[in-house]
Amino acid sequence: MTTATRSTGYAGTLALTALTPIVWGSTYAVTTEFLPPDRPLFTALMRALPAGVLLLALTRVLPHGKWLGRAAVLGVLNIGAFFPLLFLAAYRLPGGVAGVLGAVAPMFALGFAAVLLAEAPTRRKVIAGVVGVLGVSLVVLRGTVELDLLGVLAGLAGAASMGAGTVLTKKWGRPDGVGPLAMTGWQLTAGGLFIVPLAVLIEGAPPALDGQAVGGYLYLGVIGTALAYWLWVRGISRVSATSVSFLGLLSPVSAAVIGWIALGQALTALQIAGLGIALAATVFGQLPSKPVEAQRVLPVVPRGDAEREAKPIAPELVSVARS
Repeated sequence: MTTATRSTGYAGTLALTALTPIVWGSTYAVTTEFLPPDRPLFTALMRALPAGVLLLALTRVLPHGKWLGRAAVLGVLNIGAFFPLLFLAAYRLPGGVAGVLGAVAPMFALGFAAVLLAEAPTRRKVIAGVVGVLGVSLVVLRGTVELDLLGVLAGLAGAASMGAGTVLTKKWGRPDGVGPLAMTGWQLTAGGLFIVPLAVLIEGAPPALDGQAVGGYLYLGVIGTALAYWLWVRGISRVSATSVSFLGLLSPVSAAVIGWIALGQALTALQIAGLGIALAATVFGQLPSKPVEAQRVLPVVPRGDAEREAKPIAPELVSVARS
């Protein structure tokens, strides 16, 4: 496989994986316009568990052995703990602060990757992480803010949970013969089951649902969760975990654009600048380290062997190092 082919395949995988945070950006608009108010845990449950059960039914593959524990851990980190922490931060913090804390996830991923995957954080990715937080801050923050300690801790814990789940998904990979669709089903089911007792204890009985709510939950479950998380798990298996984590910066960008187009929300010049900075940080975080130059490998030819020297030597390309 040529270097160009590999680069094209890598870029294509990143582009498909980037659809996940773009779709996640629609969650706010769908939640506020179609779903029952003040039921974040029920919404998280409806996003995760039905989608997970659906994927289990489609793939008919269940975890066994050590993967029972691994699926549970990944389900809690990526879904079961992440969703409630995200909603807790959003409810306790003023406009956009939770989004800024969520943008710290790539920095957590860099740290976890250094420990668990022996991937030393490059200067480029550290800079991209800091710039990404700055860009998201310009998009979502408004005026002066008062910080709630519990909300800040929940936001940071949610970002750390997602970062750890992304890196562990990369570290553990998948069992032989198990595809990303089955892995997604395992995680969504485990995460959804983790949320069930929290939703019952904190929010009580499920609310009454009208046609709009049913449609909203179907969208979040099928498109925003089953399909989106399948693309996410697939991307993690094919590219660097830290590169995938930087794509999460697209979520607040997507949310702002959808709010502007679909909900009529105005964007200030500062917000537009923030969108550009966040997008630049996302791209900057994907750039590979210096590629290894294509080299012509020459065998050692004994002096005086004129016939052997006259034979053409086929070049071999050294694979491009990925960040």
